[in-house]
Amino acid sequence: MAAIGRPPENRQEAGRKLVWIGIWLAFLGAPVSDLLKGHHTVWATVLGWLALVAFVAAYLALVFRHTARPYARSTVASILAFLVALAILTSLTLDAPWLVLFVYVSVGCGAALPMTIAKFAIPAVTGVMALLGLTTKGAWGDFVPGLTIPALLGGFAMSGVRQLVRTTVELRQARATVAQLAANEERLRLARDLHDLLGHSLSLITLKSELAGRMLPAHPDQAAQQVADIEQVSRQALVDVREAVSGYRRATLAGELAGARTALTAAGVTADLPAAAELPDEAPEGAEEALAWVVREATTNVVRHSGAKKCAITLDVRQTLDGRFVELRISDDGRGGPGTPVPGNGLTGLAERLAKAGGTVEAASSKGFTLIARIPLAGAPAAGTGASPESH
Repeated sequence: MAAIGRPPENRQEAGRKLVWIGIWLAFLGAPVSDLLKGHHTVWATVLGWLALVAFVAAYLALVFRHTARPYARSTVASILAFLVALAILTSLTLDAPWLVLFVYVSVGCGAALPMTIAKFAIPAVTGVMALLGLTTKGAWGDFVPGLTIPALLGGFAMSGVRQLVRTTVELRQARATVAQLAANEERLRLARDLHDLLGHSLSLITLKSELAGRMLPAHPDQAAQQVADIEQVSRQALVDVREAVSGYRRATLAGELAGARTALTAAGVTADLPAAAELPDEAPEGAEEALAWVVREATTNVVRHSGAKKCAITLDVRQTLDGRFVELRISDDGRGGPGTPVPGNGLTGLAERLAKAGGTVEAASSKGFTLIARIPLAGAPAAGTGASPESH
C-alpha cells in the first residue's frame, strides 16, 4: 500500500488505492438499478449511462489523485461544478434514486476543498439534494432521509482524512528538514574540529618551514632542528586526525536505533523498537559498537530484501546457566524460509565484529527472519570458551 500522502509508485499500489476508493461506488447501485429496469426511453437510458460513467470518472479523478498530488484550485472548482451539474441534471430528468450522486459530491467537497470552505459546501450540497428530492419523480421519503446523514458524514469524514493526509505530508517534510539540519550541523562540527586540530599544527609547520629555509645554508644545524620539529608536529597532527576520524566513524546503539526507526517508517514497515538503548556497566569494551552494527545491517536487510510489514527490535539482559548476557533480537514478518540461512558477507562481518567483544550471532528463517546477537557480561564465559548461551 502506498504511504499516506504519497502518490502510488507502481501499478500495484495504484490498483490497491483504486480498489479502496472504488469500494464505495457500490452505493451507486440505485441509479444502476434504475437504468436496468427499463422505465426510461432508449435515449434517456443511453444518456443516463453516459452521465453515470462521466460522473464516476470525474469523481475518481478528483479523489484518487487530489489526496496525494493536489490539483490547482481552478481545476478542483471545475470538477466539482461538473459533478454538481450532473447530479442536478440526472435527479431532475430521471428518478429519485439518482439523488445518491449528491453523496459523492459531498465526499468530493470534503476531499478537495479546504476545511474553511468544506464546512459550508457539504451542508449546502446536502440541502440542494433535499430540495431536489421534492421535485423528483420518485417518493421523496424513500430516498432523501436515508441520504442526508451519509452525505453529511461522508463529506466531513473525508475532510478529516484530507487533514490527516496533509498532516502526514507536513510531518514527512519536517523529518526531512530535521535530517538535513542534522547533517549540516554535523558538517559544521567536523569543520570546526578539523580547524581546531589542524589550524595550530599547520601554522606551526609553515612558520618552522620558513625559518628552516632562511637558516639554510648558513646554519644547517639549526635548520635541521627546525625540520625535526616539523616532523614531530606533523606526526602529532596525523595522530590527532586519526583519533578524530575514529570518533566520527564509531557507531552508537542509540544513533543506529534512531536511524532504524526512520528507515523502517519511510519504507512503510511498522517499527517496534526499545525506548532506551543503554547497556549494563558490565558490558565489555566494544559491545555497544558491535550491537550498533548489528542494528544497521539487519535494518538494511529488512528494508531492502524482506518485504516485511512489521519489524521488532528488543534489547534485554538474559540470565542463563552460563551467566548473564546482553541480547539484541531483531525479527520481521517478511519472506522467510525453512532451515537455517546460509551466512553471507553481512552475517560473517557481524560475527567477526561480535567476536571481538566475546559475542555471537544467530540467524533463523521460518515465518520471517530473526537475528539474535549475544554478548556476555562480566562473569559470563566469552564465545568460543565453552558452552554457548541458551536459546530464547
